[in-house]
Amino acid sequence: MDFLYSRYKELFPELVSCLGNAKSHGRFAHAFLVSSPDPVVRREFSVVLAQIAGCPAAAETGVPDQDCPYCRKMADLSYEELHTLSPVGKMYQIKVGDRVNPEPNKLRSFISAFHLTSTSVFSRKIGMIFEADRMNDEAQNALLKTLEEPPPETTLILSTGNPSALLPTTISRCQLVPLPGNVCSYAFAGAEEVFAALESLCFGSGGLAAAERAAAVLIRVAGGLAAAAKKKVDEEYAGSLSAAGAAEDPAYLKRLEERVADAANGEYMRERRVFLSAVLAFCQQVFLLSRGVVFSDLANPELFVSGPPDCGLLTREAGDLILKEAEDLALTLRFNVPEELALRTFAVNLSMRGRKQVEHGHSMRKDKR
Repeated sequence: MDFLYSRYKELFPELVSCLGNAKSHGRFAHAFLVSSPDPVVRREFSVVLAQIAGCPAAAETGVPDQDCPYCRKMADLSYEELHTLSPVGKMYQIKVGDRVNPEPNKLRSFISAFHLTSTSVFSRKIGMIFEADRMNDEAQNALLKTLEEPPPETTLILSTGNPSALLPTTISRCQLVPLPGNVCSYAFAGAEEVFAALESLCFGSGGLAAAERAAAVLIRVAGGLAAAAKKKVDEEYAGSLSAAGAAEDPAYLKRLEERVADAANGEYMRERRVFLSAVLAFCQQVFLLSRGVVFSDLANPELFVSGPPDCGLLTREAGDLILKEAEDLALTLRFNVPEELALRTFAVNLSMRGRKQVEHGHSMRKDKR
C-alpha cells in the first residue's frame, strides 16, 4: 500500500522529521500554512500533517501509524471530525457567511463545526482550507481569532499556491510549511491534446480547416472539465458519503451532499483556471522562442508534446500576436461570454493572423536574399 507519509518522508525528509519531532515533544503547532505550486502536493501534504496531528502513535514517536483507523480515514477524507472548506461559485471565493445563521461552505459555518461536541472516538478535530488565498479579506479577518486560539484538540491547515495573496495577519498566525517545486504541472483531463492542438496552431500550415480542428479539441476538453471535476470530487468523498449513509443520519448526509456539490463546482472553477493557465503558458513559451531563446532553456519545454518545434519561420511579430491572443482569451473568459465562441475565435486568430506573420517573415527573408 502506498502511504502518503512514507512518500513525503522521502521527498522532504528534514521537514517531515522536524514536524514529527515537534509532535512527539508537545510542540506541534495548531495552525499551518502549506504552500506549493502543485495542488496535488498541497492536498496530500495536508493529509500528512493531519495524520501527524491526530494519530495516537505520532503523539509518542512523531511517526503516524499510517494503517490505523484514524490514518486510513484521514487518507480518504472520511474522518468524522475532518472539516474542509474550498472556494465555490463562479467567483471561486471563500466568503465569510452570515453571523447569525452561517450557511454551508462559508467561513463562519466552518468555524462553528469546531465548537460542537465530537462524534469521533478520536479526540482530534481537523480543519482544512484549500486554496486559502481565495478567502476575501472579511473571511480572513473572521478567521484570525480561531487561528490564534483554536478550540482544544483542533488543528487547522490552510493550503495555497499563492501565499503572498493572504493577509500578513493570517500568515503570521500559521506555521509555514513551504513545499517548493520547479516544475509547473498541468494535469487536467485532455492536457496533451490541448498542447498538441496549440502546436498545430502555432507551427502548422495554418488555414481555417486547421483552426477548426484545433478549436474542436480545445472546446471538447474545456467542455469536459466540469464532468471530470465532478468525478474527481465524487471519488474523493466516496468514503465520507458511504460512512454518512451507514450512519443513518439524513441531516448530516444532506449537508455532506451539499458540500460535495459545492466542492465539485469549486473544483471545476479551479480546473478551468488551470486550463487557461496552460494555454497562456504554452503561448508564452512560443513568445520566448520567437525571441531566440533556446528550447532547452525554456521554463516549460515539456508542454511541447512533439518535442522541439521548427522555429525557422517564427518571427518576433508572430510571437507577439500569439501571446496577445492568449492573453486576450484569458481576459475574455473571466466574463460571462460563450466559451465555445471565445475558443473558436482564439484558434482562428492564432492560425490565420499568426501564420500570416510567419509567411510575411518568410517572404521578407527571400527578398533580402
